[in-house]
Amino acid sequence: MDCARTHRRPVASAVAAALLVAVPLTVAGAAPAAAESVGLPVVRSALGPDEPCVEASSKKAEADSWTSGALGLERSRTLSRGAGTTVAVVDTGVGQDAAGLSGRVTALGGAGQDCVGHGTFAAGLIAATRTGGKGIAGVAPQARILAVQGTDQRGQATADQLAGGIREAADAGASVIYVGQALATGKSVLTAAVVYASEKDALVVAPLAPDALPKDRATGDTEKPEPWYWPAAAPGVLAVTDYGPDGGRPDNAPVVPGADLAAPGDAVVSVGPEGSGHFIGSGASLAAANVAGAAALVRTRHPDMSATEVSRQLTVAAYPAAPPRLDPYAALTAVLTDRQGDRPKPAAAVVPPPVSAEPRERALIIAGVGGGIVLLVAAAAAVIPRGRARGWRPAGS
Repeated sequence: MDCARTHRRPVASAVAAALLVAVPLTVAGAAPAAAESVGLPVVRSALGPDEPCVEASSKKAEADSWTSGALGLERSRTLSRGAGTTVAVVDTGVGQDAAGLSGRVTALGGAGQDCVGHGTFAAGLIAATRTGGKGIAGVAPQARILAVQGTDQRGQATADQLAGGIREAADAGASVIYVGQALATGKSVLTAAVVYASEKDALVVAPLAPDALPKDRATGDTEKPEPWYWPAAAPGVLAVTDYGPDGGRPDNAPVVPGADLAAPGDAVVSVGPEGSGHFIGSGASLAAANVAGAAALVRTRHPDMSATEVSRQLTVAAYPAAPPRLDPYAALTAVLTDRQGDRPKPAAAVVPPPVSAEPRERALIIAGVGGGIVLLVAAAAAVIPRGRARGWRPAGS
């Protein structure tokens, strides 16, 4: 692909928003409320140069947010919980002692520290478990997390940093690689990194666009989005966009076409790098984390599937919409007859050889001869008596 991605699959125009069920969020010490109004601190994808590292949240969510019902996670977890699958988080790092992730995080280099909190938040959406039977659980709560540094300590990323993180994750054996950033540049280096990961049978999942666009310094207006971002635009990457509890997207969200999947990403709740409190966040990067968790479920239940087959399983089995919406349970249970891309060909029709004309011709000859003999006998029966009566003299003599 030279420029932007092309949509690989036609979808129906039906809207699946009616299938979404918003689950009220309960915060310790507060009445049940919608996630937007509980006062949870907001996770960000990057910090300013002089900002301190994110502090632990003092607020706790006692129950799953609306995303659990929207994705049907209770049903999905009866079939798979991601055990034995490693998901790499190429982002700001992952706090190794984060609530719900402790004991299941392996960090490469300094990726075990997360000053920003975005990588830990995404890892929680992927694989967090409830603590004491309460709180937030990720899509694949038994998956392992491989923390890989894809940004600097403030959350700023370059194409080379992300590409290096993807390659490191593939070398470390991750079967799903979540990338938390979307860059307007870096096509060549990031495409090469995705090819490298694909050769090692790792599925790369990335946000279709940044969570927020920068503002023009002169006018203060939000800049227009680019037509595509990387690595999401690279062939083989599962590019993800977001939606919220009402089925729509925030008014200020970047609008970029070409998503392979949509998943819950707005007003979602997860863990922070320290403490047992929770944060709230919105954006395509968080929707991509939910898809990475679903990919872990499929890879655990169907270990013989390749990364390409897992990607197709997730997209073809999704809710019919534009773009299709993630349905983990359907992805775990659907049997696709065209998983390799080619539908089974019907057996070739067997045409019997033409019937020989020889018996028919023989029958016609026999019938003709027989008919001639009958005519001769009939003629003889009429002529002979008359000939005898005339003494065999010619007529009229």
